[in-house]
Amino acid sequence: MKQLIVFTIALISMTACGDKKQSQDASGNFEADEVIVSAQQNGELLSFNVVEGTVLRAGDSVGQIDVKIPSLQKAQVEASIAALQQKTSSPAEKNELVRKQLAVQESQLEQLIREQKRTENLVKEDAATRKQLDDLNSQVDQMHKQIAATRQQMNLDDYTTGVQNKTVLSEKAPLEMSAAQYAEQIRKGKIINPITGMVLTRYALQGELATIGKPLYKIANTDTLYLRAYVDGTQLPQIKTGQQVTVRIDQGRKSYKNYTGTISWISDKSEFTPKTIQTKNERANLVYAIKVRVKNDGFLKIGMYGEALWSQQ
Repeated sequence: MKQLIVFTIALISMTACGDKKQSQDASGNFEADEVIVSAQQNGELLSFNVVEGTVLRAGDSVGQIDVKIPSLQKAQVEASIAALQQKTSSPAEKNELVRKQLAVQESQLEQLIREQKRTENLVKEDAATRKQLDDLNSQVDQMHKQIAATRQQMNLDDYTTGVQNKTVLSEKAPLEMSAAQYAEQIRKGKIINPITGMVLTRYALQGELATIGKPLYKIANTDTLYLRAYVDGTQLPQIKTGQQVTVRIDQGRKSYKNYTGTISWISDKSEFTPKTIQTKNERANLVYAIKVRVKNDGFLKIGMYGEALWSQQ
């Protein structure tokens, strides 16, 4: 009878365990999106206010590279642009003398026309000879031709001046492009922090020579970290992107601190278990990398070990 009771209790326990969903887990390390900020200009680091462990905001000015040479080159180009205006001329100023000459000719023409009409009347009354009228007619015709030539000269001067000005001003666009290039070099001399985050590593010091592409410091947004963990082929069908899981880290020897995480990425290719796992059998297994996004409360650190847990479906 006693053996039957023990067997019954064991059977009930096994049934209860069989109904309970098994918990699945994946382990890995926390990482963040890290940005290495590099120099975009050559020159001495005149100032560099970056300290490891401090938090910088996006858009903060953290340093200045010497840009004296491109500043002088830009000033030289701007002076050349200003000098172009002095090489141009105004058609109105150049034709002022011709305009006065035209005004005199038109006044003379009016006088000749009046004299022409008076002489015509005198000829009708036989008070003037036909030759006098013919001479006046010739003078009026000659004056018309002179006025036409003067006006043509004005148009020609306008055209010539316009061509000369275009030739001079055609140099302006390339000079403005050069000035813009030097302005961009000057702008790149100022070191602007690209993202809000914590400075992880500083690679340069004030007074050093910076070159284009040389790393200056590394920064990462630690407000949100990613647990990069690995699952095997049997666990893969149980997870999907956007799924919420429990993430835990060690808190003392026998307790854990739990967080709510979201699976943000699942690799579409398998890979061998990372070499940090030392056993031969484990290294032979193929696994899939996943990333779990976790809001950091300040206790999570880059490189810290963590586990992701979810219930088996």
